[in-house]
Amino acid sequence: MASLSSFAPLVFLLLVIGCTARPFYPLPSKGDGGSRKPLQTLRPYNIAHRGSNGEIPEATHPAYTRAIEEGADFIETDILSSKDGVLICFHDATLDNTTDIANYAEFANRKRTYEVQGENITGFFTVDFTLKELKSLRVRQRYTYRDQQFNGKFQIITFEEFITIALQAPRVVGIYPEIKYPVYINQHVKWSDGKIFEDKFVDTLQKYGFKGSYLSKNWLRQPIFIQSFAPTSLVYIANKTDLPKILLIDDIDIPTQDTNQSYWEITSDEYLNYIKQYVVGIGPWKDTLVPVAKNYMRTPTDLVSRAHAHNLQVHPYTYRNENSFLHFNFSQDPYMEYDYWINKIGIDGLFTDFTGSLHHFQEWTSKHQDDDSDNDDNTASKLLHKIAMLLASYK
Repeated sequence: MASLSSFAPLVFLLLVIGCTARPFYPLPSKGDGGSRKPLQTLRPYNIAHRGSNGEIPEATHPAYTRAIEEGADFIETDILSSKDGVLICFHDATLDNTTDIANYAEFANRKRTYEVQGENITGFFTVDFTLKELKSLRVRQRYTYRDQQFNGKFQIITFEEFITIALQAPRVVGIYPEIKYPVYINQHVKWSDGKIFEDKFVDTLQKYGFKGSYLSKNWLRQPIFIQSFAPTSLVYIANKTDLPKILLIDDIDIPTQDTNQSYWEITSDEYLNYIKQYVVGIGPWKDTLVPVAKNYMRTPTDLVSRAHAHNLQVHPYTYRNENSFLHFNFSQDPYMEYDYWINKIGIDGLFTDFTGSLHHFQEWTSKHQDDDSDNDDNTASKLLHKIAMLLASYK
């Protein structure tokens, strides 16, 4: 057994690193208690936005399995409800843009106009179809300039099916579900037990064993972030679960879904100081962090640094490889964009449609950092990882 004095240099070094490194991510030293490779916590999270939907139609089983194959840390989804109260993975309130609903004559009379987040929308809404009816539809690619070969092949999946994909992955993969349009859902879907959308959402997570605060042992075993644009929903579920939550932030001219608060109000220091009681981070649209004019990025705002000062993570959305989404500053190179946001702006996670691209960039840059470590004695986070492994060897 090692003597007590042999730990002194390690303890001192841990204290030094703890005072200088940001963000500080404690690392699991022995995995998740099983045989699966644990979630990486050394670098910004690779969040597969609706799966690898740059390649495969969004929020489908193959889109999520592809994202896992490509190296996603988290698979992300939007949660809505069917008419019969089953929680499903689907982004839009209507089925029109990403399914073949128009091909079904038997559903032609289901078109409605509802108010969703202050806007009247006409179309075929998920809340007017049972799960069985929704399962009869097939999903298609949202953007015409992306691969169309998978159109009409895959079904809408349920929240429970989505969870199962992550839990059955060959390594630990987190989930990142959004409580989508909660005001609208609670207006149109009623559950017989008197519970509301947010209750059903949390019940589903608890059914599958999700529990624990950020970076706790339980959380590392089944990682999750709960996200929403609705502050009221996040505050409500904070009384039901200690799972980490992320407040999503829309464009500067779009108020919050439920409280009608402006962008400027919810990004103020006063509000960040309030909301940090309930969330571990924010998820802003990236063009609000660094304003854009004529497709050129301008001077960054101070929101990232202010969020970090409040001990909040920042997970911007959405990173896409196509030229129509890449600002001119990046010379049509998504790696340049990743480098800018990770190494200059200092974000903590990225929502991306192209999981593999981000993973390759992070692996490539990590390799170069390892090569350089012979000269610079490595970064603080990697040194911390080595120390953690040393400490683990004494147990």
